Amino acid sequence: MNKLILHISFCMYSVTLMAQQPVPVKPRILISTDIGGTDPDDNQSMAHLLMYSDRFNIEGLISSPSYGNGNKEEILRMIGLYEKDLPKLEKHKKGFLSPDYLRSITKQGKHGAAPYIGYTNATEGSNWIIKCAKKKSAQPLWILGWGGLEDLAQALHDAPEIQKNIRIYWIGGPNKKWSANSYAYIAANFPKLWFIEVNSSYYGFFSNNTSLDSVNTTDYYNRYMSSAGYLGKDFKNYYNGNIKMGDTPSLLYMMDGDPNNPMRESWGGSFEKTTHSSRIIFDRITGITDTVAFSAVVEFHIKGPEINIPADSACFWMETFYKNAVQKWPGYYFGNGQYAVRYSPKQAEVLSYRFISGIPGFAIREGKLVVDNTWPGKQHRTDYILGNTWYTDKSDPALYDGKIQGGKTTAKWRSDILMDWAKRWSWLR
Repeated sequence: MNKLILHISFCMYSVTLMAQQPVPVKPRILISTDIGGTDPDDNQSMAHLLMYSDRFNIEGLISSPSYGNGNKEEILRMIGLYEKDLPKLEKHKKGFLSPDYLRSITKQGKHGAAPYIGYTNATEGSNWIIKCAKKKSAQPLWILGWGGLEDLAQALHDAPEIQKNIRIYWIGGPNKKWSANSYAYIAANFPKLWFIEVNSSYYGFFSNNTSLDSVNTTDYYNRYMSSAGYLGKDFKNYYNGNIKMGDTPSLLYMMDGDPNNPMRESWGGSFEKTTHSSRIIFDRITGITDTVAFSAVVEFHIKGPEINIPADSACFWMETFYKNAVQKWPGYYFGNGQYAVRYSPKQAEVLSYRFISGIPGFAIREGKLVVDNTWPGKQHRTDYILGNTWYTDKSDPALYDGKIQGGKTTAKWRSDILMDWAKRWSWLR
């Protein structure tokens, strides 16, 4: 009898643990995305956002492509698909946002990465961030970053007073690699921001490392999305329908429980405070005895010929090698023969790199760097020192999903999340 009671109690606890928790108030959110660029997972996440638009007060959809050809026209195209599916969605739920309203809040941000200083000129997107952040409201404006930080950095530069009105959930990792200069500007100048920096946990949402999952991301499309409206048909164009949706955890975080408590269990992950963000400066070429944390900001300060060019001009390149392809990162001239470049590695590896330039007398230099699998890693005197409201992926080894730090804090909810979404896809059949 006691064993039976214990079993029933455990089952009740499990159901309680896995149930979605109510959000205290419908959150104000603004999306900054590089949709339409090199990684189509933003299209997948945009479909998810639109199909759950009844759950949010969406105040902005900003195209912020730090790399690639992202543009606001791609956001508008997705809204057009949503508009065609909306009559079916509205048969089952009230409160979906109107397509015309969503079009009115879609803005173009900066094309391309910021220079070394971290910002350039105001954009339609950065100005819209400022406008939304300055609205009178009892709630903060949540900025959910699906791409680079260029427009956020520009907004903070132009109106630093908004920092008290905003909270950020940013999918870093690869986005940090492309957006290292704007990240460095924010971490150095706004360390007291309310900031959730997610460099790895989000991978757990699509890793399929959890063998007990009843829902596999590679067959979800055929089981639940095929023939499900215009958005379902379009979804097949991204990774052949396989679920990635690396930015969706930012939405999930706002849908489950109290977003003001990042250390709680939630569909969008669970996080811990961090006192520092790893930053390492090398004034030499590195080798395999040099180790940095993944997602660290790595700066190379090197000497070369003295030249006469405008400040913050890109004049040399750091080349790295990824999947048999060469990726290039701009380096800048400081004057007096001093050059610098920032880079942020997204994963544990032995990184090979080289510096090249068309400047006469600029020698080609080649090196290696060992990238460790723990973020933010040991402290350095050159780290960015952060305030009391900067959070990041949990470092407990027991929460690694394979090699993914904090990955289990999102992977554990995947079946619940995708089955909840499956109900909405069924409305479109």
